[in-house]
Amino acid sequence: MAVWTRADKNGLLELLLRDRWIRVLAELTRETLTLTADAEPGHGGAMEYNISHLPGAWNGVTNGTEPGTAAGNSNRSYNQNSNHSALRRTGSPGNGGTNRGQTDTSSGVNSPGSGRVPHDNGTVSDLGIPGSSFSSAGPVRSGEPNISLESGGSEMVRKVRVLKQESGGLGISIKGGQENRMPILISKIFPGLAADHSRALRVGDAILSVNGNDLREATHDQAVQALKKAGKEVTLEVKYIKEVSPLFKKPSLVADLPWDGVRPQSPSLSGSEDSGSPKHTGTKDKKVISLKMCYISRNLTIPDLESRLIELHSPDGRNTVVLRCKDSAAAHSWFTAIHTNIAALLPQVLAELNSMLGSSNTSSNREVRHIGWLAEQIKLDGGRHQYKPVVMALTEKDILLYDSMPWTREAWASPNLSHPLLATRLVHSGSARSSPALGSELTFATRTGTRQGIEGHLFRAETHWDLSTWTRMMVQGCHSAAELIKEVSMACTLNEQDVRLTVHYENGFTIAKEGAGPGSGSTVLYRYPFEKLKMSGDDGIRNLYLDFGGPEGEMALDLHSGPKPVVFVVHSFLSAKVTRMGLLA
Repeated sequence: MAVWTRADKNGLLELLLRDRWIRVLAELTRETLTLTADAEPGHGGAMEYNISHLPGAWNGVTNGTEPGTAAGNSNRSYNQNSNHSALRRTGSPGNGGTNRGQTDTSSGVNSPGSGRVPHDNGTVSDLGIPGSSFSSAGPVRSGEPNISLESGGSEMVRKVRVLKQESGGLGISIKGGQENRMPILISKIFPGLAADHSRALRVGDAILSVNGNDLREATHDQAVQALKKAGKEVTLEVKYIKEVSPLFKKPSLVADLPWDGVRPQSPSLSGSEDSGSPKHTGTKDKKVISLKMCYISRNLTIPDLESRLIELHSPDGRNTVVLRCKDSAAAHSWFTAIHTNIAALLPQVLAELNSMLGSSNTSSNREVRHIGWLAEQIKLDGGRHQYKPVVMALTEKDILLYDSMPWTREAWASPNLSHPLLATRLVHSGSARSSPALGSELTFATRTGTRQGIEGHLFRAETHWDLSTWTRMMVQGCHSAAELIKEVSMACTLNEQDVRLTVHYENGFTIAKEGAGPGSGSTVLYRYPFEKLKMSGDDGIRNLYLDFGGPEGEMALDLHSGPKPVVFVVHSFLSAKVTRMGLLA
């Protein structure tokens, strides 16, 4: 029995959500992979990330917005003693603002990153949050709704007096501005700071004036400057705008990742509207993924020219999580760790499957010896090929293929493909290229004798361990099936006589003539052990040719159907006998 060494690992990765990369903290345990979105500014992040000089860099690698920037050269500054995580990206998890394609900006009093970055439009600005920084995310798109002060309906205009603290400023985030066809709106109120202490402001309030200075037609920058210059005592004239309050609710992008067949309506990365996804107020935006029967792969469904991507496919085959690492070495390390933990869960999976199948008390169920994900090569129109994920299961007698993990008896009973192990031959195992070059695909090929002819399949394994395991299980499974089944028998015609051909694992070949009536015995015409077989062949249509060196010469048996299954069974019996004698390892 294998002794598994499981891996525990954590670090920063990037998660592909729709068409954008979101930075996440990945935590790998024995049975799960947890992905947690970046922490919000001012909420106790472990590090401070200053990306003001490189808006397109996350996790030390570029996200495509800064071509020519080398991976790992992200111009980040770390402050391990900071209590704020100041990385803010439009549309990214942990963003207290919206993701409508507007710039997301943080600027603060006494902030090392409080210099301005040129931008095209309104921003989300944090006023008075120490340690904040900012990043730019592009212009407002056409078609944005025009939100006006009249959207507040019958809401009353209120005057609110706020006393700034010695540190921390007002403690609010604002968004909007004339250039965005929106009033200046409070998008976030930071707990414990001045605005929060006033108990009179709320998210969704439009700021009409600051100390008498009218902001109804102000741009975003004008509002930021007015609030910064307002002094210690600030009088705000505000009006609550109901229509925009949903825009400031934090979307749970990572937590709502579809997985295990559940397809929740996840928030759009290109819009801020409330998508109907569940809110996770007061909790981290994270997803806990069970590793049991997941399929981890590389270069399968998405091109990976830099060798930095990892693909994790759900057991139901419907969903895929794509993770990006900072370099190829990190990707290899993460892939190996996750693969190790998935493989370590296989004994538990087999025990559950056999328990489920055994409880049905039907003689047709056989012990499952091995199961796992592979990629099968399929042919497309035009002669092109691609790989498709499949679940392969090996029982005592059969090879079964499924599109997804068959957790129920009903699913188990309906494989996409079923072939007897006894009629299947392993014909290739190793590198897909002529030499085992680094990065070459690891594949094995099978051929099965069917009544329609020979059916071939090519499968890709992800690691050398996978390849060697499947190769060993296929060969051993075929030999075990030979010892379990013992014999195959079929009606056929020899020299215009109706006879029965029996091939027995121990006794060899028997050709007998059936009795004329019920209860009458059969007459043995020929009986030869395997050692006497000099030649065998077939015409690929219906005739099997056997030559045992006897006086009858070569016998032509008409099987009335394709001869390939019998040919492959004979080969399997011979291979099992030779291996049992110790002539082959």
